[in-house]
Amino acid sequence: MKKLFIKIAGIALASALMLGMMCIKTPNAQAATTQFPDVKSTYWGASAITKAVSKGYVDGYTNGTFKPDASVTRAEFLKMVVSALELETTPASGKWYTEYVEAARKAGLYAPADFNDNEAAWTKVMTREEMARVAARAIGETTKEDDKWMYLATKAGLINGVGIGEIAPKGLTTRAQAIVVIERILSKNNGTDLHVDKYAVGSAEIAWHGTNIFTVMPATEADLRQARKASVEEMWKEERMTITSKDGLYQGKLDALIAIDLSDPNDPNLELIKPINTLKWFNNRPSIKNLMVKDQKNSYVLYFKGGTVFNKDTKRYNPNTILQFQVDGFDSPDRDAFFNKGVLNTAARLYRNSLTDIPAIIIPKKGTVQNYSNLEIRIQTPVAAGFWFSEIVPLSLRVTRDDA
Repeated sequence: MKKLFIKIAGIALASALMLGMMCIKTPNAQAATTQFPDVKSTYWGASAITKAVSKGYVDGYTNGTFKPDASVTRAEFLKMVVSALELETTPASGKWYTEYVEAARKAGLYAPADFNDNEAAWTKVMTREEMARVAARAIGETTKEDDKWMYLATKAGLINGVGIGEIAPKGLTTRAQAIVVIERILSKNNGTDLHVDKYAVGSAEIAWHGTNIFTVMPATEADLRQARKASVEEMWKEERMTITSKDGLYQGKLDALIAIDLSDPNDPNLELIKPINTLKWFNNRPSIKNLMVKDQKNSYVLYFKGGTVFNKDTKRYNPNTILQFQVDGFDSPDRDAFFNKGVLNTAARLYRNSLTDIPAIIIPKKGTVQNYSNLEIRIQTPVAAGFWFSEIVPLSLRVTRDDA
């Protein structure tokens, strides 16, 4: 999956010796009232920092500064979380962080499988991905998939993007970022509904299981019940994103199925299909070439990012490197309007110059009808004429749509 990085200003607090300069208080300590000259009222994390200091689980440095952009180690972050949640700790011999690690372990915030339980590991700077894991656990989320934690944390509103659609899983955590996330944990546990960054959720969903369709084109609870599915991960079959022909001569891979909302000018995935003013949709009439996507804003685009892994027989399998796919389940209530009047009332292929140059389809949000089949995403082998093709189905779902 795509990895994004963020550059963080500040210094890494990499050893316990630095703790002499920075106080991380327990909640029953006297709340500090220090005004920090390096945290202006306009600073994005100023409110959270003020709350955290008043609650007593963090304070500034002995020189009167707070250093909001300084990096936070794994041990420091865990201590702040344990203190903020008021978890019981038992004094222990060894390193200063030992009692907090043990409290976190008992509370399920940390597992030995996360990383080694030694000084070299604990003094490393906490990444955003690691912060997401602790934060999601702190509100009761669980998963056995290591790449799902960021999705759970963003979906709950605990973590936002560092830019539009940028989740920066390997980005380093700063003091301000840590405190903002901890305050969100406390708010969430108190029943507060948090603002959710939908672009971050979409990117995290792609990083987790290869598609953002459940974020951009969400299924309803009724759909889940009708499909007899309990959760999103049961609908999308990530293991069916790679197709290999039975003869072993062709393999194609869907890296990501990306849903794009054409009505949202801030959708970060619009970059995949720009320039939109030259993009067309196909109504199965080759002579009609003026059906423009820019006129269909109330629609979704499904972009099939991927392609051929290998093709050892270009006579049997077409050499076009674009992945061959099909989407079923959307039908036209008025075929004459679609074929002869240029009305987009079913799913249609996108193209710019030729019918195979854009691996995407357009689906209107309203106006289609569900035909006899399920909504299905199919990946196929690109066989030449006269040969049988094979296919795999990452998604098959009977949905309920508002088709008015």
